[in-house]
Amino acid sequence: MWGMKHILLIIAVVMSQSVLAADKKPLIADPIVEKAIRKSLKKPAGGLAGNYPVDRSEPLKLVSDDFELADGPSWSGWALTVPDPKSQVAKRFVPKQKKWHVMAKEKRFSASFFNHGKTYFADNGTGAIRCQGQDNQWTLVHQEDLSKDKRRKPNDLVVDRSGGVYFTLTGPGEVVYVSPRGKAQTVASDVQTPNGLILSPDEKTLYVSEYVPKKILSFKVEKNGALSAKTLFAQMDDGQPELKGADGMSVDRAGNVYCAGPKDIWIWDAKGKLLDKIVCPQRAVNCAFGGTQLRDLYLSGFGGVHVQRMKVSGVPTQPPAKWPDSQASRPSVRVPNGVSQMLDLTYAEYGPRKMLADLFVPKGKGPHPAALIIHGGGWIKGDKMKFRAMGLEMAKRGFVSMAIDYRLAEEARFPANIHDCHAAVRYLRAHAKKHKVDPERIGVVGGSAGAHLAGLLATTAKVKSLHGNGGNAAVSSAVQAAVVMSGPMEISTGSVAERSLTAKNPVANAIFLFGGTVKEKPGLYKLADAHLHIDKNTPPVLFQFGGTEDPAKVQPSIDKLKKLGVPTQLLSHYKDGKHGCWNRHPWFIPMMDDIEKWFDKHL
Repeated sequence: MWGMKHILLIIAVVMSQSVLAADKKPLIADPIVEKAIRKSLKKPAGGLAGNYPVDRSEPLKLVSDDFELADGPSWSGWALTVPDPKSQVAKRFVPKQKKWHVMAKEKRFSASFFNHGKTYFADNGTGAIRCQGQDNQWTLVHQEDLSKDKRRKPNDLVVDRSGGVYFTLTGPGEVVYVSPRGKAQTVASDVQTPNGLILSPDEKTLYVSEYVPKKILSFKVEKNGALSAKTLFAQMDDGQPELKGADGMSVDRAGNVYCAGPKDIWIWDAKGKLLDKIVCPQRAVNCAFGGTQLRDLYLSGFGGVHVQRMKVSGVPTQPPAKWPDSQASRPSVRVPNGVSQMLDLTYAEYGPRKMLADLFVPKGKGPHPAALIIHGGGWIKGDKMKFRAMGLEMAKRGFVSMAIDYRLAEEARFPANIHDCHAAVRYLRAHAKKHKVDPERIGVVGGSAGAHLAGLLATTAKVKSLHGNGGNAAVSSAVQAAVVMSGPMEISTGSVAERSLTAKNPVANAIFLFGGTVKEKPGLYKLADAHLHIDKNTPPVLFQFGGTEDPAKVQPSIDKLKKLGVPTQLLSHYKDGKHGCWNRHPWFIPMMDDIEKWFDKHL
């Protein structure tokens, strides 16, 4: 039986919101209470349903409490920006340096958002939207006329893929859109105390939080930033109407919607079903994804800045118009003449989860050969943006190319990722006429972990258990040629299997992908083994490796393909090329030349 002392201790801990510690040291001294609290932290609050996006194997950690009020944060790819409107400063944290730097003084910024290589700020103090570029120069994006209405001070903001800015005016009850050319228009009015806002990953929906009633609204995004179809998406029905309110927002790549409430970060799926909550030590006012894998959710508020590890990563930003000098080796992502791009198309759906792709189409009537492009990242990180340059280059050379996102290992284990790849081919073939694709000439290119998926896709056209239910089930997912760049074919044997047994601190990525070692999950490892699936019907496969890499791991697959009479080739003449050189100059163009030759011959 629990003693009264233990009950009172638990109540005290819960009331003080101190159960989420910054490390794994004892939360409180009493071992019985400590054990009970630790057990409770492993599960979300009762009544929640769905797949929990919070990684509760990692505790909530304090990053810094040196703020009067840490407000809307943003991640630039290498640093975290956090404005403090009470202290009238904006700070930037560089995790690698473990240091904070003051980037602006005497500025009452209430929120920040990073996109297109720039950090945008809601300047609540002067009623403006400003941005800081890669050269650290400041630009005025928009200025409200405070002489007519002093309440017209931006509260929060979000920047879309075209460079347009949505921001909230809490007092007037409006949402304003500033076009990429600088034209401002009110796109929603009669919104009760609008506060936070965020776009869905496909940018078809804008979510807006109403602070006082603690409601989340959704709007359909129309052309030129216009909004329609105002709908109640969700409500913070915490039974405490006296507590305010619904604040800053974020979204992850699965489309889950996050909003800071009086005590917690609330998380809903894209259909409005409550999935999870993150209890905050003190009241949080905003949140944003960051970190090298975009899986760190930074919470800002009256207690400073905290970070919570997540299972699902955030949405990557759009690239700058030009890479900075420090990244001059990266290929251009400017859209070349004669190429059209369609970003964030939905190629598959699993309930509320939309799978997105970027499509690049060459000029001409077609039909054109097509190439599916699969990014790498050890199955646990990465996104389609990593291969945008390749997609554009392929389109420039006359291929319809489609770079896809797929479900990463900690969101969904194998075979979810290969289900997505098969679904992507079916989408291309089912929509061949619309996108000018020749349905009989579809190839696949993948790098690193994406190379494994490319090889597995190419060898499993008849393996129904790997096809999934992402849509267009009656359409074939067979490809006619494949390019495997620096990735493994063997999974149940070789280095991947060995590392699953031997790698410690960190454990092998395969553990996350399959849910165990090769000894614990032998059936899944074999199912994922592209080498085992090779047969006489396998399409031609080109293997590419950087000059400094050892291609010996794919030699068994090359031998097997040759024995079966399947065309194959190994190219590793890319001098000094390291892993990932396909996305860097001077190797990018030579590797693209070889891919084009392979597809010209076999598609």
